[in-house]
Order: sequence, then C-alpha cells, then structure tokens
Amino acid sequence: MSQSTISKIESGKMRPTVDLMERICEALNLTLAEFFAEDQDELEPDLRRLVEAAKRLTPDQRKALQAFLDSLEGR
Repeated sequence: MSQSTISKIESGKMRPTVDLMERICEALNLTLAEFFAEDQDELEPDLRRLVEAAKRLTPDQRKALQAFLDSLEGR
C-alpha cells in the first residue's frame, strides 16, 4: 500500500475497501473485529502475540500450554 493511498484515507479523500482494511489490520497485527471493537481492553504487543499464537493451537496443545504455565506459577 502506497503512502499516497494512506494519505488519501487519512484526509478523507478516499474510503478504504474491506480488502484494504484487512491489509491495514494485518500490518497492525489486528483482526477486523479487534479494529472495530469499541470496548476492548488494549493488550501489550507481547501479550497480543501470545494470545494470537494460542488461538492457532489445537485443544491438546492448549492443555499442554496451560499445564506448562501452571507449573511456572507453582500450581
């Protein structure tokens, strides 16, 4: 995406398409839903990466990850 395209969007001379919004969100490491959410608590970038990585895990992998995290906390 060019600088001129971003400038046109920022100045209101152009309205972004859904495809363009998806590309902007991808660059910001956000989903469209996160971008448009009104009352979402802001996560720090490192925590957001952890959450996004956890979403891609299988249920068994999530259980293993939770067990590992519990062991770090001494549970």
